[in-house]
Amino acid sequence: MKLEELITKATQLTSKVVAIAAAEDEEVIEAVSHALNKQLASFILFGNEDKIIALLKEHNIDPSHQALDIVAAEGAKKASELAVKAVSSGKADVLMKGNVPTAAILKEVLNKEYGLRTGNVLSHVAAFEVPGYDQLIFVTDAAMNVDPDLNQKVQIVQNSVQVARALGIDQPKVAPLAAVEVVNPAMQATVDAALLTQMNNRGQIKNCIVDGPLALDNAISALAAEHKGIKSEVAGQADILFVPTIEVGNVLYKSLIYFAKAKVGAIIAGAKAPIVLTSRADSAESKLNSLALAVCSVK
Repeated sequence: MKLEELITKATQLTSKVVAIAAAEDEEVIEAVSHALNKQLASFILFGNEDKIIALLKEHNIDPSHQALDIVAAEGAKKASELAVKAVSSGKADVLMKGNVPTAAILKEVLNKEYGLRTGNVLSHVAAFEVPGYDQLIFVTDAAMNVDPDLNQKVQIVQNSVQVARALGIDQPKVAPLAAVEVVNPAMQATVDAALLTQMNNRGQIKNCIVDGPLALDNAISALAAEHKGIKSEVAGQADILFVPTIEVGNVLYKSLIYFAKAKVGAIIAGAKAPIVLTSRADSAESKLNSLALAVCSVK
């Protein structure tokens, strides 16, 4: 599957509603414009009404469009609160970050009264389309959890598996990455990878195949795995690259974008609804891909 196919899949689903916090953002509105043209979703835009309307007109979008609802909110905090409440009450299916600090919107997401907490770990799941690679490859977790312990890693894997399954990969292959392919007690990533593999073998992690530790080359290249003598259902054909720490994930994520010129869509999983938490540096194309991933991931 390519990201364009993901967008097509999203348009074929029952229409979903996206609540955007502080929608007065140039690239957010550009992504909304593309989404409306493709009939990807409907939107509730929370924030500075005058600025939102001005941006919509700049992108030749009629503010009275039937798939748009503009709700005035004074300040990023209020916009985030109202957007989160729209999702938690069922008025919207997806939450999206606009021109608001990540910490501010996450504070509302984690609010005990009206937030989107489930008791599970929230984690970042990115779907990459890499030139020369014939399938989408998922990377997790490159943005949320700094140095997760084993229990958190289990939940991060499960979050990514749910996203992959929502896209039609019934039994995703998960590769817990490390620097080497053998268990070394001095390298915690290898120990945890082996434990995740064993937990999967015993049915404690379901609906996927986990095998690790695997180095990156062995996870994605059948030839590299063969050279190393690795025989595995995952080696050379991983769907999900599970990184041990945020540093590894961040470097891999940005390497794919800047060196490999990969396209990406990403969401936060583990909450009551998918969250599109793109950064200011992300392009409108990435935001559109992320919206499609979120729409397809709605339970």
